Amino acid sequence: MTDRVDQEPGYVLHRRNYRETSLMVDLFSLNHGRLTVVARGANSPKSPLKAQLQPFQPMLLAWQGRSDLKTLTSAESRMGPDLRRTERLYCGLYLNELLQRLLPPAEPFQTLFAHYIETLDALAETDDFEPTLRRFEWRLIEAMGYAFDWAMTMDAGTPVTAGGDYYYDPEQGLQREPGPGSLLRGLRGEVLLELADYRLESVEARRTAKRVMRVLIDHLLQGRPLHSRSLFTQSRGDKHES
Repeated sequence: MTDRVDQEPGYVLHRRNYRETSLMVDLFSLNHGRLTVVARGANSPKSPLKAQLQPFQPMLLAWQGRSDLKTLTSAESRMGPDLRRTERLYCGLYLNELLQRLLPPAEPFQTLFAHYIETLDALAETDDFEPTLRRFEWRLIEAMGYAFDWAMTMDAGTPVTAGGDYYYDPEQGLQREPGPGSLLRGLRGEVLLELADYRLESVEARRTAKRVMRVLIDHLLQGRPLHSRSLFTQSRGDKHES
C-alpha cells in the first residue's frame, strides 16, 4: 500500500538537481521530521514548483510513495520572514544545514519545529544574531538528547561555582578536573552560571557559549564540515560566524 501524506506543514532545508528535470528536496516537517522527496519535473522551466520550493517559506506539502524516498505531489508556499540580507541569509542556511546534517530521518521533532519558526522570525527582526543562533543550538541538542547542565560538573557531581575554572568534554559535559576528552579548558564558573540562566548579554558569555557549542556540534558531525560556516568566513570574517 502506498503511503500518502497531505497538507503537512514544512520547510525546505536544501534542494539539488536530480536527473534531467527533477529536484531532490530535503524537508523539515511538523509530524514527519526530516525527510527527502523527489519533486519530479520541478527543474523544468514550466514547473511552478521550482519557484515555490525555496527555503525559509512556510509550506503545506503532500507526498506519496512506498520507499524511503517519497515523491512530492504538491507544495503550497506562504509568505515567510525576509532573510535576503547577506548575514540573515547565512544564518538561515546555518540552521538548515544543522537540521539536515544532525537530525535522524523520519522522526518528529514538533517542539523543535516550533522553535525553528520562532528563530527564523527572530533573525528577520534583529541585527544581533549570536544569541538567536546559540539558543537554537541549545534547543536542537536538547531535542536530540545531548543537553547538559551548565551549572553542574559531571565528573565530580558538584555545582559550578563563581571563581572556579572548568573543562568541557563533548561526551561528558562540564568537568571539574581535566580528562582525556577535555577539549576546552579554563571555562570560568561565573560565566557558566550566566549561561545556566540562558543569559547571553556579556561578551565572555557569548564567546564561551560559542566555543562550547562548536565543540559539541563538531563532535556530533564527526568531522564533516559545515558549508555555511565557510560562507560566514568569506563574507565578514568571524564577526557573525556561527
